[in-house]
Amino acid sequence: MTTVLMLASFGLEIVECGGTLAAHLDRGDKVYAAVTLSRPQSRPQVIEAAKVLGIPDVEFLDFTLGDWEINVASKEKIVRLIRKLRPDIVIMQDPEHAQHDLDPDRRLLALLYTESFSVSGRDWHIEECGGYEAYMPHAYYYMSPENPNCIVEISKYFDLKEKSLAILTYQLAFSAQSMKQRAPESLLRTLVPNYDELVQDDAKLGLALTRQLDTAIALWNGLAGHSGAVMGEAYRREGLFVIEHLPK
Repeated sequence: MTTVLMLASFGLEIVECGGTLAAHLDRGDKVYAAVTLSRPQSRPQVIEAAKVLGIPDVEFLDFTLGDWEINVASKEKIVRLIRKLRPDIVIMQDPEHAQHDLDPDRRLLALLYTESFSVSGRDWHIEECGGYEAYMPHAYYYMSPENPNCIVEISKYFDLKEKSLAILTYQLAFSAQSMKQRAPESLLRTLVPNYDELVQDDAKLGLALTRQLDTAIALWNGLAGHSGAVMGEAYRREGLFVIEHLPK
């Protein structure tokens, strides 16, 4: 049995990796989720969305948007989590993508995670991090990478992923507001046939737009991208794969 930790910078990332997380749960693996940055208003929805995927609980690390530093206290939070859960696999944001992403804190979080992993496996602040033994995960996978090196087939779990997405109305409303700022209404209407019916409800509009994006991304990683999958979630594994023979 494999233990997987979804180390999400924002709650929506749990759903963005929802197909992969559901697949691991389906095969009997343990899956945990933790969120570094999350507004209190969104947390009940993040917990409920995770439960739809089969994840029983979500741990919130209580970082404050735009108001924290890469210091000992911040690293202790991540190290304590890793040592407590002892995951075989950690899924997190892609540090390459984070460097030019304008979402707040992504660049610093990418550095915080790697700095924390580097000391988690050493005799560092044992008591301050809950008294747990030193531990380092075996593999790290970056979600939504610039340069993926593996694809997870999620066709079986795509509907479950979209059901989970629909719960995140707080995030979806924000997404709709952001998309309306970035694109003309005339173009958004081409994505959502009933745009005029939804335009006054940002949560519903955000859901409709995000579903279109999810389908497009899954197909691009699958059927459209000739990956061998039909609907896929893309990841980049840190470091080389060690295999006994060449897979077909």
